[in-house]
Amino acid sequence: MKALLLDLDDTLLDYSGGVEAHWEAAVRTHAPAALDPATLVAVVAETRRWFWEDPARHRRERVNMLGAWQHIVEFALERLGVEAAGVAGAIARDFAARRRAAMRLFPDTLESLERFRRRGVPLGLVTNGDAAQQRDKIERHGLAPFFGAIVIEGEFGAGKPDVIVYREALAQLGAAPDAAWMVGDHLEFDVEAPQSLGLKGVWVDREGRGLPAGSPVRPHQIVRSLRDLA
Repeated sequence: MKALLLDLDDTLLDYSGGVEAHWEAAVRTHAPAALDPATLVAVVAETRRWFWEDPARHRRERVNMLGAWQHIVEFALERLGVEAAGVAGAIARDFAARRRAAMRLFPDTLESLERFRRRGVPLGLVTNGDAAQQRDKIERHGLAPFFGAIVIEGEFGAGKPDVIVYREALAQLGAAPDAAWMVGDHLEFDVEAPQSLGLKGVWVDREGRGLPAGSPVRPHQIVRSLRDLA
């Protein structure tokens, strides 16, 4: 291994933990008085699934997450036939604040980054999403000093699985694809796409669920912890 590219959300940082609870708390805090909060919680959950399952919308909206969360609540209120000025924005901001406050690095993150730094392995961070939010996560959790390359979709103008982002990170590190690994929790973005360039793709399966039935993606390695990286 001459270079290692890493994903951020749900690989180094526990991004998804507590999401349902944060949404419920934000919705219940700001739900219109005329609407049963439990109903709005349920419809927001359904709308979130619908909103993110469309690949084109996912790619378009993920570079402005606060706006995306507001759109989700707006769609949910529209489905319920409720007009409530300012409510969607208030819920989105509350959710964002709760989620930011709760995010933590996984326990194995810093020790693993330190281990690779001691070994002299050049590290690159490749992450999709909102420029301001992703940069805030990186700086707030002290990750920047570990990486010789940081490619954020909202800053760079392209995101995974576009192969240009892996090429950019490798170019910044001065590494060739066939000597590099990409590690992350997303089978398409962190395994299949980088493998198409010649990188070794490592899938982080922290919950040990195993590959989805019928998945055509074959990681070079599956790990439950960054400590397991060879």
